[in-house]
Amino acid sequence: MPKSTLSDRAARAALAAHFTPDQVAADLARYSPADVWLQRVRHDGNGRLAQYGTRDELDNAQLTCRFIIPADEAWPTALADLGPDCPLSLWVRGGDQLPQLTDRAVAVTGNRNATQGAIARTQAFATAVAEAGHTVTATLAYGVDSAAHRAAAQAGQASLAVLPCGLDRAHPHDHAQLLSSIAASGGAMVSLYRPGTAASGATLKASARLMAALARAVILIEALDHTEATCTAESAVALNRPLLAAPADADVRSSGNARLLAEQLAVLVPDPAAALRLL
Repeated sequence: MPKSTLSDRAARAALAAHFTPDQVAADLARYSPADVWLQRVRHDGNGRLAQYGTRDELDNAQLTCRFIIPADEAWPTALADLGPDCPLSLWVRGGDQLPQLTDRAVAVTGNRNATQGAIARTQAFATAVAEAGHTVTATLAYGVDSAAHRAAAQAGQASLAVLPCGLDRAHPHDHAQLLSSIAASGGAMVSLYRPGTAASGATLKASARLMAALARAVILIEALDHTEATCTAESAVALNRPLLAAPADADVRSSGNARLLAEQLAVLVPDPAAALRLL
């Protein structure tokens, strides 16, 4: 394979912008990121990759947020558990705090259209998790996840947000203030996607797996089956992370909790104290 003069950092940014980790994992096991990018450019029939400004794209994106790769000290080592799906890189805001936050990250997740009971349980569980010194980790989604961030903030603790889009925007858009408040309170935001990337079904699923990998455990408050929350839960099981399920209301919106408990993939935690004992 011909050698490239491109830095590994710029090459990883370029590869991540065009390929999923599993699409290049075999080549990266044998060659440097720069050489893999050069190979992909040479075999790109339509010339699209050759037109991509690797260094300029990275420089411009880093005006918004920090770009980290596995060689960086801030890189979360737990991501290695993803194997060939381990991210090529991460985009981060609040990166100086990232190692401390991910060391004790506990994901608190659930339905977007959550019941009032679920919101109350979220506040109780997230507050207890934060006050015990763990990092509440969640998306910015309506319902359970955003309530978890707010509970951590009310407890005076920083939280970690995992976004399915570029860090130049919030998802959903009207949670931009919540996103800013997380950064202002010493928290951090991470994404697999460069600035300018909009959320999609694919990015939501990939981000759900990322959140499970970053967390030491996942607490499922209330979840419909076949949603991003249950994707996070099932990813946690696959990664041998403890999956704790809060008791849900007798409601169709807790079908995910019910199935995971019935299949003995999750442990029922009747209250925050029980969750803390297992953590």
